Amino acid sequence: QVRLVESGGALVQPGGSLRLDCAASGFTFSTSTMTWYRQAPGKEREWVATISIGGRSNVADSMKGRITGSRDNAKSTVYLQMNNMQPEDTAVYYCRTVYEGRAYWGQGTQVTVSS
Repeated sequence: QVRLVESGGALVQPGGSLRLDCAASGFTFSTSTMTWYRQAPGKEREWVATISIGGRSNVADSMKGRITGSRDNAKSTVYLQMNNMQPEDTAVYYCRTVYEGRAYWGQGTQVTVSS
């Protein structure tokens, strides 16, 4: 059974940093591309970053320079490091993978950026 569990969401002040974790199980993590999305209140879900099997991080242009994705295959965990956070980063963050042709999502973790 594929399972993705995000954690690390919190209330952060503008300019602060946060790392989100997504723990995976039920599939071969080391051969799976992992993706982060986010959904802000009243907005559609948007792509944030894709972390390739080899660990390369591809980040949305609007977030480059502030956000980095990484993975630890030994721990079956993918990470999202966010720096210099801004109020517009407030959203529920989700990780996603595709396994045997089906997309799987975690339950999400809430990130709020506010003073």
